[in-house]
Amino acid sequence: QVQLVESGGGLVQAGGSLRLSCAVSGGTFRRYCMAWFRQAPGKERELVAAISRSSGSIYYEDSVKGRFTISRDNTENTVYLQMNSLKPEDTAVYYCAADLTALDVVREGYWDYDYWGQGTQVTVSS
Repeated sequence: QVQLVESGGGLVQAGGSLRLSCAVSGGTFRRYCMAWFRQAPGKERELVAAISRSSGSIYYEDSVKGRFTISRDNTENTVYLQMNSLKPEDTAVYYCAADLTALDVVREGYWDYDYWGQGTQVTVSS
């Protein structure tokens, strides 16, 4: 049973920073492409950032480029999302997701991901 547990969400003022963590257990972490999605009220779930198995390929959604950094530690079975210069429009529930893929690539569709965390709330006040 693969489990993903997010932590690090919270309330922050605009311009502040948060670091999200996602600990993965029950599977072979290095075999997964990992990603962070978010969903704001009334909006569709969107891919924020993704990182391939070797960290050789990384994707960022345009609105977070230069502000967010995704990274992974294959020895700790954990993926991180460092979020700087936060804006009110970053407010959402953030989900960690794992894609069990044989390829060292990033995939962008939510349907590609096999396992999901429960989500962590990020609220940015203006």
